[in-house]
Amino acid sequence: MRLAARRRRPAAEISLTPLIDVVFILLVFFMLASSFLDWRAIGLQTAKLGGAGRAAEGSMLVKLKADGGFLVSGENMDHAGFAERLAALAGRETKPKIVLESERGVPLQAVVDTIDQAAAQGLTEVTLASRPEH
Repeated sequence: MRLAARRRRPAAEISLTPLIDVVFILLVFFMLASSFLDWRAIGLQTAKLGGAGRAAEGSMLVKLKADGGFLVSGENMDHAGFAERLAALAGRETKPKIVLESERGVPLQAVVDTIDQAAAQGLTEVTLASRPEH
């Protein structure tokens, strides 16, 4: 008696082509989905020890108030008045330096917006001032 001969099953072959295609599609997707934006940087001058006297010469003190207003060289202003003052200063031949100080509670975005507003008028020399905590 002869036993039925077993048929050999062919070995399973795994093709790598679909896997490579999927990896390539994922690579393209993530390259297109990622952000390659050029982030704007704000150049800030920091006060050096003992150099405050020279920085204050010919400069204008702008204090950001917590209520959203401005105190420009001792004069209270709103946003429109501050924009007019910046436009007038930008028209001068020698542009003044701006020393920017903010009260406690003023959001950082308000400080950045003020620096952007001055830079849009061509007043790029902005120094941030701070008072030491007591």
